[in-house]
Amino acid sequence: MGDRKMGRILPGDPNVHRFGCQSCGQSLCFVGVDTHADKFISDPSVRSGMQGSGAHGASSMLASTRMDNSFVVLPKQRPQSQGVPRPREGAGQADTGQTGKTMEESFVVVYKNESPSDGGGMHIPSPDGAMQPNNSGFHTTITILKRAFEISKTQTQVEQPLCLECMRILSDKLDKEVEDVNRDIKAYEGCLKRLEGESRNVLSEADFLKEKLKIEEEERRLEAAIKETENQFAEVNAELKELELKSVRFKELEERYWHEYNNFQFQLISHQEERDAILAKIEVSQAHLELLKRTNVLNDAFPIWHDGDFGTINNFRLGRLPKIPVEWDEINAAWGQASLLLHTMCQYFRPRFQYRIKILPMGSYPRIMDNNSTYELFGPVNLFWSTRYDKAMTLFLTCLKEFAEFANSRDQENNIPHEKCFKLPYK
Repeated sequence: MGDRKMGRILPGDPNVHRFGCQSCGQSLCFVGVDTHADKFISDPSVRSGMQGSGAHGASSMLASTRMDNSFVVLPKQRPQSQGVPRPREGAGQADTGQTGKTMEESFVVVYKNESPSDGGGMHIPSPDGAMQPNNSGFHTTITILKRAFEISKTQTQVEQPLCLECMRILSDKLDKEVEDVNRDIKAYEGCLKRLEGESRNVLSEADFLKEKLKIEEEERRLEAAIKETENQFAEVNAELKELELKSVRFKELEERYWHEYNNFQFQLISHQEERDAILAKIEVSQAHLELLKRTNVLNDAFPIWHDGDFGTINNFRLGRLPKIPVEWDEINAAWGQASLLLHTMCQYFRPRFQYRIKILPMGSYPRIMDNNSTYELFGPVNLFWSTRYDKAMTLFLTCLKEFAEFANSRDQENNIPHEKCFKLPYK
């Protein structure tokens, strides 16, 4: 089989139909099949059936006739060393006269180096019944090969044709299957003999009926148990589905809980951070408040002290002596600062502190108003021109005295001890 063998390229007829191995796909070439076809047609039984038939009838007869041997051996025999498989035991003893016998093997052995002329020309019947040679024999050869492959495929359930190597593999596989079947047959035969050797206790009709009733009762009981088990199984499945639904809901609730928990934790951390920041601000504000409580803005804005024999406000001396003639500009500036301080304190407590004297702080030129009369509280003045200036100083001191009395009353309202209540150090 094939166009190559033993490393040599063998000649082949290009007119011969080519097949491929159904297992490995290798290309196969069959030569010399027309010789077997010639011998097949020359069989008297086949020849008699073909008398009076046309070429189409002969082809149909060839296609429908079963091959009677397991091997189709062409004229020139080859030794076993050239790759021809040996037939199985009993395969070569088939009766060649029984053309209807089923094939037991799937081997078609041909030789590649035979030319069509080695086996003689192929003959097919002519329309007048005479056998005439066919120079090509192509149709008949292909018909025989196809029929052989169909028969072997039907008997072995294996796609045909196959190459020699695939045939060997298939043969080994079939041998192993046969051995397994034989082992099974022996095992079955052993079991059958053992069963046949055992003693049999034949029951009477009454015992048989009792046993039958007992078995039927057992069967009914088992059916009832099966039905009850099925009902229980259905109930368990329903409960399982309900539990699965509850489990899904619980998982959703758990997931939502953890989401809410995480959000709450995030908000809690944010609030704690905000609280800590507010507490820090409160501490700072309280410290600042304590500082502010201990701080007097008027003391910082209008520091009052003394310089020798003179009282000072913002380092401006208020007054003059014959030996220390202070400039009027400095005195006027001191009166302006004192007027602004007293005016600020009176305005701060104005809703509760009512006063008739109005101070007009105007820098270094302050004035005092009383009953629509205005008096200048600044100089220079002299001995003959000091009446208005003296009146302005008197009104200033009167206003200062009224404010001191108001401050003392406030301290008494706040339950401050009498010795700690506000009072002027001088009359």
